[in-house]
Amino acid sequence: MSTTTAAPRPTPPGLRERKKQRTRDALVDAAHRLFLTQGYARTTVDEIAAAVDVSQRTFFRYFANKEEAALAVLADAERYFLQRLRARPAAENPLTAMHAAICESWRDLHTSHRHDGRGATAALELVALIESTPTLLAAHLRRSAEQEQRVVEVLAAREGVDPATDLRPQLLAATFGAVIRSAHQAWTAAGGRPAADGPDGMIAMIGRHLDQLGPALAGDWH
Repeated sequence: MSTTTAAPRPTPPGLRERKKQRTRDALVDAAHRLFLTQGYARTTVDEIAAAVDVSQRTFFRYFANKEEAALAVLADAERYFLQRLRARPAAENPLTAMHAAICESWRDLHTSHRHDGRGATAALELVALIESTPTLLAAHLRRSAEQEQRVVEVLAAREGVDPATDLRPQLLAATFGAVIRSAHQAWTAAGGRPAADGPDGMIAMIGRHLDQLGPALAGDWH
């Protein structure tokens, strides 16, 4: 008679870990509010720390600098996207999987963080702030390059290819990232309202851009 051993359940975070997560979340929320109300350049690390009633030293335990705190909302969104992409059905072609994963990410963020400063509304507000803040834009582009490589790894693993010899994961990740940034810029230029529209406006804008990807790359423009 054979027996099967059940997989161990993940250990829930302990009190110390939960406290650290609450502090990080509070710093992200405070930084986001201050950046939107008084501007990124005018906001100091001391002000962010004071808003949470912690020291500057505590701030630097969680974030290397002010830029990292500002981009934490999008960093969380990027992790959501990678999780959703890994979970998409293997039968989906890569671009379909990426499109579905990013739509799921925006909706999940909106649902799970509806009442705090780390959800889809905050991410959309940050998108608009980044485009108008050169320092943040430069930091965001550096992060985007790192995220692109993580997407390459996920795509290559999904499709069972070697990205060192197969160019498709790199090309698709780079193209998809450019499409998403173009959609972000178009949404901002069109006067997107994060609090009023939620993620639906951005999801629709991403869909419109992806619909044009094939014709733009391979179609006859005339």
